[in-house]
Amino acid sequence: MFDETIKALKRLESGKISIPIEEDDKGYLDKQCPAEGCEFLFKVNDEDWHDIFKDEAVWCPMCRHEAPADQWYTIAQVEHSRNEALTMIKGQINRAMRTDALNFNRRQPRGGFLSMSMDVKGGTHRTYVIPAQAAEPMQLEIQCESCNARFAVIGSAFFCPACGFNSVIRTFSDSLRKIRAKKDNQETVRAALIDAVGADDAELTCRSLKETCLSDGVVAFQKYCERLYEPFGTPKMNVFQRLDDGSKLWEGALGVSYDDWLSPDELESLKVLYQKRHLLAHQEGIVDEKYVQRSGDTSYKPGQRIVVSKNDIELFLDLLEKLGRGLAEKCERND
Repeated sequence: MFDETIKALKRLESGKISIPIEEDDKGYLDKQCPAEGCEFLFKVNDEDWHDIFKDEAVWCPMCRHEAPADQWYTIAQVEHSRNEALTMIKGQINRAMRTDALNFNRRQPRGGFLSMSMDVKGGTHRTYVIPAQAAEPMQLEIQCESCNARFAVIGSAFFCPACGFNSVIRTFSDSLRKIRAKKDNQETVRAALIDAVGADDAELTCRSLKETCLSDGVVAFQKYCERLYEPFGTPKMNVFQRLDDGSKLWEGALGVSYDDWLSPDELESLKVLYQKRHLLAHQEGIVDEKYVQRSGDTSYKPGQRIVVSKNDIELFLDLLEKLGRGLAEKCERND
């Protein structure tokens, strides 16, 4: 009686259901980190996914979690595939049951005293799957310097998903870009916070954001220099947080120092900003005699608190970018 339904169930039991995944308008596929606590969304070029990426390992561009290639489907893709598979299964069973009902009704004798018929109601008729649609293209497109794999992210990325390579130059550039975004969006943050928590908390938060730009820049430049310096040995801890010591170290390794790229005025300005960062980190921003002596900044007296302006941050980033670019070019020529 239920021959077609039994056949359909057997086919479903032994078969597989494949759900296509669409690429976006630029030819990129959506991927998501499977690590709990990260779940970073990114995209990979479809051609490179087949030609460059390896089945045994893919890396998260944000946290460098490593997992086989079949574990990088997005949460949205998995949910869509589950729903589509269920819809298709229901549709195939529904169609088989309707065929069984039709065959049963055809075999019933006509004109007799007792007649029987079978009817199937409800259910879905769809027996095909709809591909998982791609999310909107991501603006930041990156090509790995090591394996040439192309991928795209929102915000920033630290590692290549195809080979796990960490680009020191791209990481430094991303760090400075994040600091600049923090500086440029303070008024937007302030306006939102005033509505949410009031003017006092908004002012405290925005001032803190502004002041942490100096600390973020120093740490970014330190990490950048440490990576660039690896071929020359292992420097003392945090040596690149001290401008004079870092400059001397590069002079010994490359034969050039920071004053090869910065004018005397620029170098003095950078030293003042480094000292301001030191005050904020260790003195809550309160000026002492050491600050005046080391920075040469006579605009403050001991006991005052320093002020960090947007112009300070912009100058700071410009000078770090200039040093970073000069060091990268010199290191490349030195290889």
